[in-house]
Amino acid sequence: MGKFAELIKYEGDNSTFIWKHPCEDFNSLTQLVVHESQEAIFFMNGQALDLFGPGRYTLETENIPRIGKLLNRTTGDTSPFHCEVYFINKTEQMSLKWGTDSKIQYIEPTYGFPLSIGASGEMSLRVADSRKLLVKLVGTESFLGQQKLVNFFRAFLMTRVKTYIAQVMKASAISIFEIDEHLTTFSESIHKLLIPDFADYGVALEQFFVTTIVKPDGDRQYEKFKELHFRQYADIAEAKLQQQTELIHAQTAAQKVVIDSQAQATKRAQEGYTYAQERGFDVAEQVAQNEAVGQFTNMGVGLGTMAGVGGAVGGVVGNAVSGALEATKTTSAVQTAAPADDMAAFKVKIDKLNMMKEAGLLSDEEFGQMKAKLLAEIM
Repeated sequence: MGKFAELIKYEGDNSTFIWKHPCEDFNSLTQLVVHESQEAIFFMNGQALDLFGPGRYTLETENIPRIGKLLNRTTGDTSPFHCEVYFINKTEQMSLKWGTDSKIQYIEPTYGFPLSIGASGEMSLRVADSRKLLVKLVGTESFLGQQKLVNFFRAFLMTRVKTYIAQVMKASAISIFEIDEHLTTFSESIHKLLIPDFADYGVALEQFFVTTIVKPDGDRQYEKFKELHFRQYADIAEAKLQQQTELIHAQTAAQKVVIDSQAQATKRAQEGYTYAQERGFDVAEQVAQNEAVGQFTNMGVGLGTMAGVGGAVGGVVGNAVSGALEATKTTSAVQTAAPADDMAAFKVKIDKLNMMKEAGLLSDEEFGQMKAKLLAEIM
């Protein structure tokens, strides 16, 4: 009889899903050690009998009742028996690559043109049902690693993934030109659809990521719709930029007016006059210079305006009106040689002076002065 195993355990790398212990001859005193992230299954005569969780076990009939009846007890309680032990790694194994082996054909939902794309990404898997995985996939194999498991799933994964990608893009109306900004929700939708497919084999699909969509760059039809799609966004962006530019120009012009007004106000305050006085000065100056309107009317307006202007500006206005009066006197002196039958014109001027006095443009004193000057001219 050969040497019996005394301790059964597995301490391999984390890229392994299932590992079969090489020893197949045990006795009832053999120790079995199962780590926290593992499970162990005993096979006898091709049948999966008992499953052990984390812990240390002595292979006695109390621990393995289903095969206890098959053990032949002999002297020393070292009954030999022949069986197989599989260790299952229960940790989540990440960064497993996947990718479509051919193009996915579907109708682009936004513009309605046929399109061929590819996809790739990563996923993470974990053994959820050790017995189901062993029976359905492993069989008599002694090892199941990451690459081997991915190869097992490749055929149905490619079929399912391509179908689900087309379905999700159509149902969600995701444009091929906007797919990159929807990769998270896109991945989550496909992940939910794939979970039952993996569960049928005792494997949990913990995570599923679509990291790359291979677009048909260079295809004439694709490039045409791509240009159309981005052109509309470029036009909108250009219109917004133009609007913002015009708004900035309007704000700049308004600010300039405010600054100019503030500067004028500061200037008036420094020189001791108000805006109303400045406007009065402008009117008086215009009246004094505008001889075509009528000398006496101008004189009346000038005097009325001057009455409301004070300080230095009042002096300037007074000087301007005085100059106008002197010019009027000179003109009147020349006109004394004219006939004295201009009483009708004199009456009209007196009426105008009365109207100006009633309107508050001339004081009583100013009215008297103006009337006296008219009378002096016709004497």
